Amino acid sequence: MAAHRQNTLKYEGCNFLRQRLILATLSGKSVKITKIRDKDDDPGLKDFEASLIRLLDKLTNGSRIEVNETGTSLLYQPGLLIGGTVEHECSLERGLGYYLEVLVCLAPFTKNSLKIILRGVTNCKEDPSVDIIRTVTIPLMTKFGISEGLELKVTRRGSKPNGGGEVIFKCPVRRKLLPLQFVKPGKIKRIRGVAYAMRVSPAMANRIVDSTRSILNQFVPDIYIYTDHMKGAQSGKSPGFGLSLVAETTEGGFLSAEMSSNQPGEQPSIPEDIGRQTAQLLLEEVYRGGCVDSRHQSLALLFMALGQSDVSKLLTGPLSPYTIQFLRHLRDFFQLMFKIEVQKQEDEEQIGAEKVLLTCIGVGFSNLSKTIL
Repeated sequence: MAAHRQNTLKYEGCNFLRQRLILATLSGKSVKITKIRDKDDDPGLKDFEASLIRLLDKLTNGSRIEVNETGTSLLYQPGLLIGGTVEHECSLERGLGYYLEVLVCLAPFTKNSLKIILRGVTNCKEDPSVDIIRTVTIPLMTKFGISEGLELKVTRRGSKPNGGGEVIFKCPVRRKLLPLQFVKPGKIKRIRGVAYAMRVSPAMANRIVDSTRSILNQFVPDIYIYTDHMKGAQSGKSPGFGLSLVAETTEGGFLSAEMSSNQPGEQPSIPEDIGRQTAQLLLEEVYRGGCVDSRHQSLALLFMALGQSDVSKLLTGPLSPYTIQFLRHLRDFFQLMFKIEVQKQEDEEQIGAEKVLLTCIGVGFSNLSKTIL
């Protein structure tokens, strides 16, 4: 216990809770978080955060989790990542993407290959949809050597407030990750997308597609947006519709954007607006540029940091605030720092935001069915 106390990292506040829990689990270091919403009318951990902690408990063996009576203090001493077959009912406050983003960070390092069934909200405004995880996150994982047996299957869609969605995520175990050299973003060669509709008219999805193409056809000829209209039990328990878009580059990069409709009781969403706004968000990601989009910067940096003791390089657009904090946490948990260089634009005709080149030497993290270095 004394050794644990000396090895415990301490933080305040509820921000970046997932980052701290992920890195604590991988590094084997305990983390204590205090003053969680202590000044709010409703202090302490929210239901979706408690659900995430229960999920981590299912994935590990021997974890010690202590939460005080008000929920404003959390002590997490991680156990061994076991994996295996797991089922979990997620909180309806957040989308399944909130939980899947944690799982993709941990799943390659479990003792047994992971098969997990998650139930809840598949598409919402706050978190990445299961479509983005399937079309962007998984291809990024394959660049680090995590490929065979990696799969995300959407069996039922579910929108807020009542959910009803279900996905099955499978991930193989990797002993070591491959280093990454990804410094050429390339040019956009095609755009793919999914317009989905749940418990509303199928015409909603077609209206989204038409308004999206009215903008994107001006830039790229190769566009295909699939319409997914789930019926019956597969459509969940609440009405909803939305769009996820992915731009693929000539060098194998993926940039994404998405939007979903408002919940019942809020201002009704118009399909044409969702199509146009998602197209504009995608163009903004293209302008930011880089080899990964802003949402996937932290995942790429995590796998680079955990890779073999070799040099990894990644070119990104401007770093998001979430990524900047993630770099600080990597230093805390793994004593690893990235070399960060802002790339000046050599060609005056080149448009887009300034690019950032991140370089590191991996810590040589090896999955020996345990989470210590």
